Amino acid sequence: MEPTTEQTITGLDHRHLLGLSDFSARELNLILETARRFRDVLDRPIRRVPTLRGITVVNLFFESSTRTRISFELAEKRLSADTVNFSASGSSVSKGESLKDTAQNIEAMKIDMVVVRHQSPGAPHFLTQCVDAVIINAGDGAHEHPTQALLDMLTISDQFGKIEGLNVSIIGDILHSRVARSNIHGLLTMGANVTICGPKPLLPVHLDKITSNGQLRITNRLDEALEGCDVAMALRIQMERQGRNLFPSIREYHDQFGIQMHHLDSHKDLIVMHPGPVNRGVELASEVVDHERALILNQVTNGVAVRMSVLFLLSGQSVTE
Repeated sequence: MEPTTEQTITGLDHRHLLGLSDFSARELNLILETARRFRDVLDRPIRRVPTLRGITVVNLFFESSTRTRISFELAEKRLSADTVNFSASGSSVSKGESLKDTAQNIEAMKIDMVVVRHQSPGAPHFLTQCVDAVIINAGDGAHEHPTQALLDMLTISDQFGKIEGLNVSIIGDILHSRVARSNIHGLLTMGANVTICGPKPLLPVHLDKITSNGQLRITNRLDEALEGCDVAMALRIQMERQGRNLFPSIREYHDQFGIQMHHLDSHKDLIVMHPGPVNRGVELASEVVDHERALILNQVTNGVAVRMSVLFLLSGQSVTE
């Protein structure tokens, strides 16, 4: 990034990005503001800066991913970092190698940062005890997905010019959603009013343990969640994590909790978001997915800028303006 004055903004207080539960509003604002600067880079004819030249980043993915993985890879390449991609299939993990041994063997190849997605909650935190590299959580089980929440917050703040005071409803499979947890932490820290809504079996039992940053409003009625709502964030039903059916049928779920065109007609200023992949006709009606007030593709675009911001700030460099 090119400084324009000599003023330096203090960097992050954290060495790793494991979750948003203990990130301050100052840090979150810094990440979002830095992401806006990198988004300007992405609009240039040449979408590359030498910011992380000489830095090696390993993408350590033990779960399938499309948007997150490609987004991190693009962010690293746009920053001129050296990128190494790892997937569990076809690796020594399939032969029984442990996460610790895999990470330590990769670090022995002299890498600087690790982006990790893993099916087990706490895996990124465990890696911080095994290696000296900077660890970035790209999703760990049903725990957190911090960069997704950050790109969601960037999308919201772009739309409204703020986050503080907005009413955001997160709707769907809260119980199994790492996206929901990170968004709850981040949005409450930034001063938003958060409502969670879904079938009772898909809500966590101990909601007080999700966050200590503020109070959540909880409802099992979609109409109540959308009343006075600025942003409705629908979540994918995660059948692969449930192990059993926690609601009668997909059709009934869509009827009771799916956002449909009549909801947009009734709430003229409502903005709809979804972390993807979207199940059309389940969480969102197909017409809603394609509506101009659905910001799903904006979220995807903002993902690259946010991940550039996170990589840059955690690399230890200062932000100047």
